[in-house]
Amino acid sequence: MTAPTEPTWKRWLDRLLMLNVLVVFLGAGFLGVAVMAQSQGQNQPMDLFQQLWQPLFTPAISLLIMAALLSGILSWWQRRGQRSDRGSES
Repeated sequence: MTAPTEPTWKRWLDRLLMLNVLVVFLGAGFLGVAVMAQSQGQNQPMDLFQQLWQPLFTPAISLLIMAALLSGILSWWQRRGQRSDRGSES
């Protein structure tokens, strides 16, 4: 048996979400570097991070949370539907 192929839009959506996760992880690393630099008296990395916070990191984090919640809800809904299907077969 071969696995059913995913639609093209789903593959592109998965790629976009993986890129989003990468942006969030890189942002967390950059924040760590900026905090370390600021503790050494260099404020430029933290200033840059603060400039990028609203236009880049806030939407990326929001999209990550929204995708995780939507995935969890859809998974719960599918499991709920499978349970009711098994119950009706009895």
